[in-house]
Amino acid sequence: MAVVGDGQLARMMAEAAGPLGVRLRLLAGDPDSSAAQVIPDVQLGQHTDEAAVRAIVKDAAVLTFDHEHVPNEILLRLQSEGVPVGPPPQALVHAQDKLVMRERLSELIGDRHALADLPVWARVRTPAEVTSFGDATGWPVIVKTPRGGYDGKGVVVAGSAGDVPSEWFEKFPDGLLAEEKVDFRRELAVLVARSPSGQASAWPVVETIQVDSICDEVIAPAPGLPAELAGAATELALRIAGELGVTGVLAVEGFETADGRFLVNELAMRPHNSGHWTIEGSVTSQFEQHLRAVLDLPLGEVGAREKWTVMVNVLGGKYPDLYRSYLHVMARDPKAKVHLYGKGVRPGRKLGHVTCYGDDLDDVRARARHAADFIRGVIEE
Repeated sequence: MAVVGDGQLARMMAEAAGPLGVRLRLLAGDPDSSAAQVIPDVQLGQHTDEAAVRAIVKDAAVLTFDHEHVPNEILLRLQSEGVPVGPPPQALVHAQDKLVMRERLSELIGDRHALADLPVWARVRTPAEVTSFGDATGWPVIVKTPRGGYDGKGVVVAGSAGDVPSEWFEKFPDGLLAEEKVDFRRELAVLVARSPSGQASAWPVVETIQVDSICDEVIAPAPGLPAELAGAATELALRIAGELGVTGVLAVEGFETADGRFLVNELAMRPHNSGHWTIEGSVTSQFEQHLRAVLDLPLGEVGAREKWTVMVNVLGGKYPDLYRSYLHVMARDPKAKVHLYGKGVRPGRKLGHVTCYGDDLDDVRARARHAADFIRGVIEE
């Protein structure tokens, strides 16, 4: 299997590939990157270089990704030549371009009174159109670049059209995405997987907690989520996967609104931060399921192993050497599972995650938080 992208998602794919007997070939930009440290078959190159992408797909059963940034035209050419691509470029474009995604999902959902829906949105090409949208929906509004944004980048909360960077209109002449600012209770994520033959599975809906626009904590399942809303969100995620022809893992991120609806915010077509809890918390992890799906193998069971599982991300802090952290965390809580990604420590950089599980949610959250905060250097005892 060929994998484009050398980050932690590809690294964790490798952990799942071994037991399945699947060999990975990696296109990496850096020989010391997170995934290149653990995958022996590494070829160096950039995901925007068609020759480099072509070099890794020779004799590979399928091409897959740990990010969505491979130019779609490259993937379409490879597909036309018979290279299996999972997810296929016709699906992946909906995770690459927010306007393409919004237009297609608007067609798919149709009824704007659905329990699972989209925020009110519009394509805006000029500051005047931003003003018209804001006047119609109420200020402030959210304005996003259609491509390239992540972890809060390419997003602005606009109290007026003047808050939108003028260079965005020049860089994206086909328009920006303007959305209503949603009044939400919390953020949710639905993770599903689908194979080329159409088999699909869905993990429990989870709550995600963001800090500074970066996912900080995931609680599985989302506490207190009404069964009807969980069912509607899951049904929509599975429908999106089927209608778009997704293969592999699809993450549908969204909001639980104050009036009890689920509004779709983002799509990701790959293993996702909201699904890291599945490594210990689910019978089949998102990484194993992604491999099974893109290879069109029978999908695994995705039920939870424990009543509650909590994952907390570990961001770079003040400790450049994490050995001391290992000693404390592993001795204090032998059931805590620490995953580090082999990255150099830099403040705010995503270095790894900690997962804890059990029957008492407050206890599980406290254990996971303590472990992650100690590794970060937020606490010292």
